[in-house]
Amino acid sequence: MAAVNNRMARTEACARAGPVHNCRMTNSRILRWGFLSTARINRSVMEPVRDSRRNTLIGVASRDRAKVDAYAAEWKIDKAFDSYEAMLASPDIDVVYISLPNSMHAEWTIKALQAGKHVLCEKPLANTPEEAQSMADAARANKRVLAEAFMYRHHPQTLKVKELVDSGAIGEVRLIRGSFSFQINSESNIRLNAGLGGGGVWDVGCYPVSYARHIVGSEPSEVFGAMVKSASGVDDTFAGLLRWSNSTGTMAQFDSSLRAPFRTHIEIVGSTGMITVPRPFKPEAKSEITIGPSFDEVETIAIDGPEQLYSGEIEDMADAILDGKAPRISLEDSIANVRVIQALYRSAASNRPERI
Repeated sequence: MAAVNNRMARTEACARAGPVHNCRMTNSRILRWGFLSTARINRSVMEPVRDSRRNTLIGVASRDRAKVDAYAAEWKIDKAFDSYEAMLASPDIDVVYISLPNSMHAEWTIKALQAGKHVLCEKPLANTPEEAQSMADAARANKRVLAEAFMYRHHPQTLKVKELVDSGAIGEVRLIRGSFSFQINSESNIRLNAGLGGGGVWDVGCYPVSYARHIVGSEPSEVFGAMVKSASGVDDTFAGLLRWSNSTGTMAQFDSSLRAPFRTHIEIVGSTGMITVPRPFKPEAKSEITIGPSFDEVETIAIDGPEQLYSGEIEDMADAILDGKAPRISLEDSIANVRVIQALYRSAASNRPERI
């Protein structure tokens, strides 16, 4: 009850204070968030926003008045907007979280930025590098923060793995292997809708692609992909290879599927050892990784995560907006991930390697 009362007090104080640059409490400004859609993923972001001392949830928007009113009542959100435009026009919203279908990310991110809002946009940032670049251009032109919501990149587990690799704990990186799959049971699932930017790589394959690029710290020079399509035309299952033109000839293999049992993993093989990450993309509150010189000789490293799994990306936005820090995931990084995924799809369609 105390936590609820504290959130209500912050919300009321912030509403009285006006725009974000005037909204202060105990020497901290409070960012007022609005959710642009009623997507299921909102539930993962909702509590981290509410529990943060520098953020608060003010509103939610939908094009359906009855739906948004019911949603706001269910989740105790003060303001229900019956159009996306109404939220963007509201002076009560500082940050917009966009959890719309992939094909709508660019349009509504750009409109939000032009309306003076900061934006946290769900992954993938866009479906084409050109769209992603236009979003980045809009952020810079309007002097607003735009970041891609890749939660795993903010988690202490990922930070620890990157630290170990960069310190040379396993020597030079030779090979990275990653997987992410789960089972879709309904043919009406939005992930199978080609017109809305669906597909297995866009939904889950983007994670091991992003992870490999992050670990290597540079972009692959060539990719090769193969896929099995669903009846709707999107990729049900995909297998890909990324190759770097570096001194060690680093390669990354990944697979993703919307038609296989739930499974995730990352394995990083270096010249002197290996790191295994059993749950790389959505770690438990207390997670474990292993490191060692061989498969038979490993040490387990325990890592404590935040109480709220998605809090890292929320606090990263506050750091960027209020303190002027660079977001952990740069727009250049996000654009590059889209570029690699597009190359993988082209390769699968042509059955030939694609240069980046």
